[in-house]
Amino acid sequence: MSTTEVQSVLLTQANVADTLKLQSRDGANIGTVHALLVHKGTGRTTHAVLSLGGFLGMGKSYYAVPFELLNYDIAHDLYTITVDKRVLEGGPSWANNAPTFDQAYADRVAAYYGTRAENLAEG
Repeated sequence: MSTTEVQSVLLTQANVADTLKLQSRDGANIGTVHALLVHKGTGRTTHAVLSLGGFLGMGKSYYAVPFELLNYDIAHDLYTITVDKRVLEGGPSWANNAPTFDQAYADRVAAYYGTRAENLAEG
């Protein structure tokens, strides 16, 4: 198995079925946390997959963001994202076929949001 193949399977998706609400810094509801990406070796959450838009499950778009951009609000049981919704909507996304979340995609996400790149091989 090549290094690329190993890196592409180091994260597992923990679905939360859009049960965690997502709001902007100003308190506006903007979507939900669809899933969390967890490193298999360390158990650390590296990214969140956000679900925005759509109606009755149709027309949703999904955005992978570094987990460090989210803050959990215990009192309201929701996550707040620290970037503007317009910035989020311009980021790496998909509607139907999720990309392979390998090192190259993780680097692309980190570069877009200006965060530290995750080394998926290290966890």
